[in-house]
Amino acid sequence: MRLLLVEDDDHVAAALSAVLAKHGFKVVHARSGEEALQAVLPAANVGKTPFAVVLLDLGLPDQDGYQVCGKIRKITSTPVIMVTARADVRSRIHGLNLGADDYVVKPYDTGELLARIHAVSRRTAGEEAEPAADPSQRLGRLTLELPTRRVSVDGTAVQLTRKEFDLLALLAQRPGVVFGREQIISEVWRTSWEGTGRTLEVHVASLRGKLGMPALIETVRGVGYRLVVPAAHQGP
Repeated sequence: MRLLLVEDDDHVAAALSAVLAKHGFKVVHARSGEEALQAVLPAANVGKTPFAVVLLDLGLPDQDGYQVCGKIRKITSTPVIMVTARADVRSRIHGLNLGADDYVVKPYDTGELLARIHAVSRRTAGEEAEPAADPSQRLGRLTLELPTRRVSVDGTAVQLTRKEFDLLALLAQRPGVVFGREQIISEVWRTSWEGTGRTLEVHVASLRGKLGMPALIETVRGVGYRLVVPAAHQGP
């Protein structure tokens, strides 16, 4: 499994590469944002196994890490895990809005990092293997096109990340029914790892913001979340 490690500190990169190699990863190291962008270009990967994950440190010397994340997403759909020292929810949501699939906050545990890498790579592999379901689903103002993974509100397209769509599609299977946090984490992240719970909260907050409907996903304290079907748009 190939992994692109974007890290400007050679000592950190060497230590992490050694750990990742022991777990079966072939690490390609990029020391700057520009090197990372060059590494993910299709021309640079002809005849090579596609990257399973991009591990992107946001503290880069040449470009803002968030900008690099957005540029990577325009080039490839490879999952991106951000590595950041910023622990506030707003920074995490900003990264998810730019196309990141997950994040790890420094200082992180190696086991946590490996769990997140495997979770996003399993999710991607599952998407490629799963057949398309029903063509579309309309829930008031909200429309989900499952085969194309498109979402629109009142006819206007909304760009979601891979896991944001998966989370929304899961809740939309049974509108009004409460999905437990453990069930959501199991089905969307394909893991039972407890630390994923905070990631779930960030993705819910991001979805509410992107769709412009804060009340769409209702929090049921101590249990989980449910989708509240929005009313159809009423014209003037």
